[in-house]
Amino acid sequence: MAHSEKERKTMTKILFICLGNICRSPAAEGIMQQMVDKQGLSERFLIDSAGIGNWHAGQLPDVRMRRQGAKRGYDFCHHARQFRASEDFQRFDFIVVMDEENYRAITQMARSETEKQKVIRMSDYLTLHKATTVPDPYYGDTRDFDYALDLIEDGCAGLLAAFKPDIH
Repeated sequence: MAHSEKERKTMTKILFICLGNICRSPAAEGIMQQMVDKQGLSERFLIDSAGIGNWHAGQLPDVRMRRQGAKRGYDFCHHARQFRASEDFQRFDFIVVMDEENYRAITQMARSETEKQKVIRMSDYLTLHKATTVPDPYYGDTRDFDYALDLIEDGCAGLLAAFKPDIH
């Protein structure tokens, strides 16, 4: 859906980050978008995802993440892209990282304290789980993908709850 310039200025713009943009961050993008849509808030949010590396640029999310997401009613169809510091720090209000490695990599690309403050951890918004990171399931099995989805669903719900007081 295309948004006008005026609409984009009033939107909360969120970019989810993981290492390659084929597991955690596209899942977070899809889950957050579905939560926003279900609450009738689509016009208030711009949601995207990117990876630190460009290894998978242009690819759909990992088939295992798409399969496990589909079992929960999600359609993860984002095509992977690499984080572009000069553009993405300008465009997004919040850059949500999945783990400490992501946090270090993205904050090191920040050119100012203002840009650095846009980087937040998904784990800070968990309400049902006691985790300090959303671990990368890439080298794991189905249980690892399900656990990542559990954490991402929890974190997205926490993020949306945190942003809702700002929505009028």
